[in-house]
Amino acid sequence: MKILVINCGSSSLKYQLIDMTDEGVLAKGLVERIGIEGARIKHDTTGKERVVIEEPMNDHKKALELVLGVLVDKEHGALESMDEIGAVGHRVVHGGEDFASSVIINEAVMNALNKNIELAPLHNPPNIMGIEACKELMPNTPMVGVFDTAFHQTIPAENYIYPIPYEFYEKYKIRRYGFHGTSHKYVSLRAAEILGRDVKDLNIVTCHLGNGSSVTAIEGGKSIDTSMGFTPLEGLAMGTRSGDIDPAIIPFLMDKEGMTFDEVNNMLNKKSGVLGISGLSSDFRDLEIAAEEGNERAKLALQVFTNRVKKYVAAYAAQMCRIDVLVFTAGIGENSDVIRKMVCEGLECLNIRIDNELNKVRGKEAVINKDLASATIMVIPTNEELMIARDTLELVK
Repeated sequence: MKILVINCGSSSLKYQLIDMTDEGVLAKGLVERIGIEGARIKHDTTGKERVVIEEPMNDHKKALELVLGVLVDKEHGALESMDEIGAVGHRVVHGGEDFASSVIINEAVMNALNKNIELAPLHNPPNIMGIEACKELMPNTPMVGVFDTAFHQTIPAENYIYPIPYEFYEKYKIRRYGFHGTSHKYVSLRAAEILGRDVKDLNIVTCHLGNGSSVTAIEGGKSIDTSMGFTPLEGLAMGTRSGDIDPAIIPFLMDKEGMTFDEVNNMLNKKSGVLGISGLSSDFRDLEIAAEEGNERAKLALQVFTNRVKKYVAAYAAQMCRIDVLVFTAGIGENSDVIRKMVCEGLECLNIRIDNELNKVRGKEAVINKDLASATIMVIPTNEELMIARDTLELVK
């Protein structure tokens, strides 16, 4: 079966066409600037040259029409006809408490997605637009929703309830949800597969480190705690997000700086993290270069980031009593030997010892622990699209 994976943002759309007989990628692409001047598609079909299509796209339906068109294009496409697509898997950021696993999309699911917009007002609306556009263009093709939050629905109440009046959980479902669940699930399963172990026998800590970052404790294949919370703002210091702070800072700044809540919220999400500390960049590659050249604030930003990761790893080791496997993934986790080394230094007390030579790896699967006495430390490139495709196949086959 061939499965089309769709990931809609507010003005973008990423897609992959995967042949599930061998899990090979037949085609993939990115649509940029939907509803904005300069809209275009960058499309790659395996074995063919990239094609860039520049054409106005007022909405996600028009974008998907062009995507489907290029997939069946005789020169650039990967399909003879649309009938070859057996199902579509949609990434959905927030499923709230409604979804603990992926689901075939029907009217009841759409109602639940719309209900959960208030939990993810920036992310869920474009996800829903993508689903609705696909349903209109491919009315007879099964659609599956795969949720960033679903993997974390196994977290116990003592880890997801916030210490605020319980009535706010009952009324508004204010609780820890966690995100990046599809990535954490994929790399934990892949780690077990590489090691030839049953994931149910392993305690794994997965570090999804990118511009948005999170750490998850996975015990016996199930998420039991994660660093992101009610929103993706909680947890680690990130590219532009503050992560954990004293909430009293918010009214303090509103008073001292005359800032509105919206201004503070914007500051915490878009002007904080390593960008806020360094005053230089949210790109960790820039910070590593600047730190190497002696920029003290760049050094500090990297130290704050890696120290936060280290704290979460240690906290999860305490919850699970031991760590069998520590996984690094996503853009920074897969490519920065500097960040991986900084995170692991000081964790020797938890039996985590990194090998500096083996650590010199970028963007490919590798085992980088120092010796057999250490917990296994792994680099595993994430593949959320494949995880979405696998869930979709499982539900529709």
